[in-house]
Amino acid sequence: MTYSSSMAVGRQRYSGRNRNAVSFRATEQVLGPISNTIILIVLACLLGLLYLTQVTKTNAYGYRISDLQQQQTQLKSEQNDLQVTSAQLHSLDRVKASQVASSMVPVSPSDTVQ
Repeated sequence: MTYSSSMAVGRQRYSGRNRNAVSFRATEQVLGPISNTIILIVLACLLGLLYLTQVTKTNAYGYRISDLQQQQTQLKSEQNDLQVTSAQLHSLDRVKASQVASSMVPVSPSDTVQ
C-alpha cells in the first residue's frame, strides 16, 4: 500500500458517501481588552492632534488680526496728524487773505535799544 492510498483509506473511514468532510462553524471575531485599549489610545491621540491643529490655526489668525489692528491704529494716528497739519496750513492762508489782515499796517521799530 502506498502512502497516498493509505491516506485515502483513512479519509474514507471518517467520511461517508455524500457527506462533507469539513464542517463550518459560524464564529464571531471579538477583540480582546488589550486591543480595545490600544484602539482607544490611538483614537484619543488622533483627536488630540486634530485639536492641536485647529488651535494652532486659530492662534496664527489671531497674530495676523493683531498685526492688522496695530497697523490700523498707526494709520489712524497718521491721518489725524495730517489733518492737523492741513488745518494749520489752511488757517495761515485764510488769515493772510482776510480783510482784517489786509487792513493792518506793518509796524517797523521806531527806536532801537543800544
